[in-house]
Amino acid sequence: MKTVFRVFAYVRRYPWMATAMMACAILGTLMVVVFPKVTQVIIDDVRHGRGDRLWPLVLAAAASFFARDLLNALRIVINNAFEQRVIFDLRSDLYAHIQQLPLGWFDNRSTGDIMTRLLEDVQAVERVLIDGIEQGVIAALQIVIVAAMLFFYLPWLTWLALIPVPLMAIGALSYTLTAPNRYRAQRKASSAMNALLHDNLAGIRQIKTYVREREEHARFNAASNDLRNATMNIMRVWAMYNPTMSFIGALGAVLVVGFGGRAVLHGEMSVGDLVAFLWLVSALYEPIGKLHSLNQLLQAGRAAGERVFEILDTPAEPGRVEYDEKIDIAGDVRFQDIGFAYSEELPVLHHIHLHAQPGETVALVGHTGAGKSTLVHLLTRFYEFDTGEVLIDGKPLRDFSKSALRSAVGMVTQESFLFNGSIRDNLRLGKPDATDAELFGVLDAANAREFVDRLPEGLGTVVGERGVKLSVGEKQRISIARALLKDPPILVLDEATASVDNRTEQLIQQALDRLMEGRTCFVIAHRLSTVRHADQILVMDHGRIVERGTHDELLALNGAYAKLHATSFLDPREDAELVTR
Repeated sequence: MKTVFRVFAYVRRYPWMATAMMACAILGTLMVVVFPKVTQVIIDDVRHGRGDRLWPLVLAAAASFFARDLLNALRIVINNAFEQRVIFDLRSDLYAHIQQLPLGWFDNRSTGDIMTRLLEDVQAVERVLIDGIEQGVIAALQIVIVAAMLFFYLPWLTWLALIPVPLMAIGALSYTLTAPNRYRAQRKASSAMNALLHDNLAGIRQIKTYVREREEHARFNAASNDLRNATMNIMRVWAMYNPTMSFIGALGAVLVVGFGGRAVLHGEMSVGDLVAFLWLVSALYEPIGKLHSLNQLLQAGRAAGERVFEILDTPAEPGRVEYDEKIDIAGDVRFQDIGFAYSEELPVLHHIHLHAQPGETVALVGHTGAGKSTLVHLLTRFYEFDTGEVLIDGKPLRDFSKSALRSAVGMVTQESFLFNGSIRDNLRLGKPDATDAELFGVLDAANAREFVDRLPEGLGTVVGERGVKLSVGEKQRISIARALLKDPPILVLDEATASVDNRTEQLIQQALDRLMEGRTCFVIAHRLSTVRHADQILVMDHGRIVERGTHDELLALNGAYAKLHATSFLDPREDAELVTR
């Protein structure tokens, strides 16, 4: 019930809407007792010489139905507005919290699973709000009001009518206690299928390239079958539970007919009383049956709510986040005895010392897995170092708010991510209020103006998901233009010239030279052309800096850097290429 109460906490944000909905529900439920009473009076009094009361009673019954349905219409309008506000708040809180979670959390979650929780699981919680709160409260009110009327009429017959209720309560308790595991399995299977679907859609080119359509179809069918089996397990239990509860509830009406009919035959009650009593009994068991259906929705909503609140309960990444905060820094960066591990079993960096003065370029080289990217990610606090200290302009890194720190660092990576929007939209990530003249200026500097002008709609051209409509080199130059627009004092280039041909590399390198001018730069690269002119080159191996110096100094050492230089990792033939550029 903890999850349900947490959902109700969102309801308390709108007390006047909850009050108005409850008022409509109570008044509408009170109208339920009018028609049975009218029926009883017509049968017992009107047919025995009180014909003058017939039409007023008929009008009273019609008025009660009109009032009931009018109040019901008002309740539906209020409830829908109420429910949509609550769901908006819940989804907004969930998305805002997801954005504040550390990158390590995303490393251990599939995108499809996160999307399932944000969309489907919140939707399941929404059904609890619509049906659970609204119809559940109405059903409970109707049971209380009708039960009171039944005891007012004939207490002895009311007790007989309520004999099945304990059996129904036992059945509901049994269903409720065993349901969570079934619904959790269903939500897990749904999440797994969506995660597989997301991966396959994102990797559709690879599937087609390796002719894996049949195998991936089989994998999808297996995941879909798991979801089907989990859903069928729920339905099989429901198929036994719901009819059983309906049958037990019908026994109450049978008892009333039997013992009530006997009482009429013996003159102990009138025919009108029996008819009115039967109407009220049907009005009693109808909401009880509805509560059983709501129990199913409640269990589904509880399982979904657990998954939603699991995210909300995950601690946000440490450190302050103050949006729109800017800082003015020169770009002096020091790493002092830094150590970092993704987990106790996976240490990555050991005793890292480095100092980059304002405007200097520091190159990081080494084999894959040496810790180069991890090191620069500590600079933006994507991950938090475990030991040592990082200083910017002499101030501890953790004294800066994350938004201010990240606004001062620009990144251009090997995989240039573009959103499914226009080129203008993607560029303005660097400066939301930039004019088109500013955009064309940075495109010129990034050697991207030429191909953008050739596009059908220029800056307004939609690039597709992940920029699929552009080439690798074009996406890279858009990323460089975006970083130029941001104008950060510290710049990180992570394999920014990888995976492109020589001509495109020249264009990108020229753009990078303009981007790096006057900034403190950290460059991760395999190509000699990118690192040879760095102010200092750090050679990393298994999370340690094993050599440092300039290009010529490191070659003279004839150590690790010289070995890299002599292999394809840092191709010495590029020396000749540099002369011709």
